[in-house]
Amino acid sequence: MKLGQFTIAVETARGFTDVTARLRQLVAESGVATGTCNVFIAHTSASLVIQENADPAVLRDLAKWMEQLAPESDTYEHDDEGPDDMPAHLRSAVTRTSETIPIVSGKLALGTWQALYVWEHRKKRHSRSLIVTILGA
Repeated sequence: MKLGQFTIAVETARGFTDVTARLRQLVAESGVATGTCNVFIAHTSASLVIQENADPAVLRDLAKWMEQLAPESDTYEHDDEGPDDMPAHLRSAVTRTSETIPIVSGKLALGTWQALYVWEHRKKRHSRSLIVTILGA
């Protein structure tokens, strides 16, 4: 059994940052042929999402939907870091902080049109930490 754990920094802007290529590289370097790749984002105002990587309209529509679901507003009690602070936490609460992807034949078993994205919910650029754990044989 092989086990590897890595912390990677991802520079984000509001919206989606594709981290699939970096994960593929880590999986290849790990030597794991069959197993899992778990990714955890160590933040409360950004999240992870597996989504389509072919048509950028999908990501635009997701962003529009999320803005309607958790709009910026001056009615939130928590606004320590500005008007996008609490909406970012709400958006993170309805998405995911971790994803587990199978490793098959030494590669991430994502579907043809799937990619893993960090979804930045804040307006400012951030450096986000991802903890990647690869386990398998």
